[in-house]
Amino acid sequence: MHRILVGTTNPGDVVLDPFFGTGTTGAVARMLGRSYIGIERESAYIRVAERRLKATRPLDRAALEVTASRRSEPRIPFGQLIERGLLRPGEQLHSMNERHTARVRADGTLVGHDVTGSIHQVGAALEGAPSCNGWTYWCIRREGKMVSIDIFRQQIRAEMAERPN
Repeated sequence: MHRILVGTTNPGDVVLDPFFGTGTTGAVARMLGRSYIGIERESAYIRVAERRLKATRPLDRAALEVTASRRSEPRIPFGQLIERGLLRPGEQLHSMNERHTARVRADGTLVGHDVTGSIHQVGAALEGAPSCNGWTYWCIRREGKMVSIDIFRQQIRAEMAERPN
């Protein structure tokens, strides 16, 4: 129940359990800083749930904070880096280990040796791997230093966070 409530609710939300039983949902909700509504018709269960809930203490507010998963961050298409002028068509990207290079195309694809495709597809093909995270694989040389293209993606995400819908 703990994992379900952490993953689907936020502190302050209300959790409804129409079959409250001994109050497991309510106890976990209370501990995690959520409110709860429990519905139970059996008086024996109600008494157990009441005792259980009295004994349950909410966690400290700081302990309730959770780290957002990478998957919950907004998706940024590689082409958006080109649209915003962070990368230009024709620029050369380098693999992190600098063994491979590819050219950026205007449509947001890459060309590397005899492979054309997304940043992920080209990286995987050049490495002979089944998959590749192109965001962390590709870098560009800027002012003499190798810069991961993931820095540009994070920059766009930061700008998006500053300008909520």
